[in-house]
Amino acid sequence: MNHSFGVLFDWDGVVIDSSSQHERSWDLLAAERGLTLPEGHFKAGFGKKNEVIIPALGWGSDPSIVKELADRKEELYRELVAAEGVVVLPGARELLLGLKESGIPRAVGSSTPRGNLDALFAATGLDALFDAVVCGTDVTHGKPDPDVFLKGAALLGLAPERCIVIEDAFAGIEAARRGGMKVVGVATTNPLSSLLGCGDCDLAVESLIEVTPVVLAKLMESSAA
Repeated sequence: MNHSFGVLFDWDGVVIDSSSQHERSWDLLAAERGLTLPEGHFKAGFGKKNEVIIPALGWGSDPSIVKELADRKEELYRELVAAEGVVVLPGARELLLGLKESGIPRAVGSSTPRGNLDALFAATGLDALFDAVVCGTDVTHGKPDPDVFLKGAALLGLAPERCIVIEDAFAGIEAARRGGMKVVGVATTNPLSSLLGCGDCDLAVESLIEVTPVVLAKLMESSAA
């Protein structure tokens, strides 16, 4: 197997499922501050940084207000995660273990703030399965900008075209494409038909149970052929 490639994993919706805690933390923040949330806001903001989401909600554009709201939202989220635990998505741990055993480098490329990742690593022990971590606070521009994945590739010591990104959100899929990387779409947040229909995924799957190191190696080799 050709090991000269790496795999960049989005976090929420790919490795773990904490979307219900994220959604409820927005609801709690809105209730706490007397703010309103428009219909469909959660899906519209999924995969984006809070610094983009909060002004889009009309909650304020002043950087200090945005930061304060963003920090409080994540504090509420971490409280929910600590109280309830978190679900590792089917196939994620197995795929990470398989890649590690095959010597294929792995990184997280996520819009999630570092504090959340630390809390989730503590809850799951998954940090032992990654070589590098890039989070929302490590880059200036969040997805659909490719910065988070380009930085991940650089940390793995690989050219972008030697990386495969695993994503669930359209903002992340677009970021991977703009970074010149292969994309595997996972149908956790969006239905499989919409991932297949968007034309930006090299492979689309219902879950990571369908993805193995051999599948990813073949995907990489097919592009090089």
